[in-house]
Amino acid sequence: MIIHLVLWKMKPIAEGRTGRENAEILVKRLKALKSVIPCVVSIEAGLNYRDLPLAYDVGLCTTFKTKEDLETYQNHPAHVPVADWSRSGIAESIAMADYEV
Repeated sequence: MIIHLVLWKMKPIAEGRTGRENAEILVKRLKALKSVIPCVVSIEAGLNYRDLPLAYDVGLCTTFKTKEDLETYQNHPAHVPVADWSRSGIAESIAMADYEV
C-alpha cells in the first residue's frame, strides 16, 4: 500500500479570501477526487484544529495499491487543477511524503 501525505500552511490572505476560506475550499476539492479517480483507495483531508507554531492548516492522507496508481492520480485530469491551484500562491509552504506500508 502506498501512502501519500501532503500538508499546507495557508497564506493569511490570497485570491481575495482568508487562509481559512481557501483551506476549506481545498479540503472540499481534495475530498471530491475520491469519486472521480478510480485508483484512489482512500482520501482523508481536513482542517487542522490546533493552533501551534509548527502546525499546518490542511492535511491530506491518500492511499493507493501501487506506486503506479499514485502516478496515475498525480497526472489525472481531475487532480492536476487542484494540485496546481494549491501551489499557485494560496499556501506559504507545502510538505509532502510518499511511503510504502
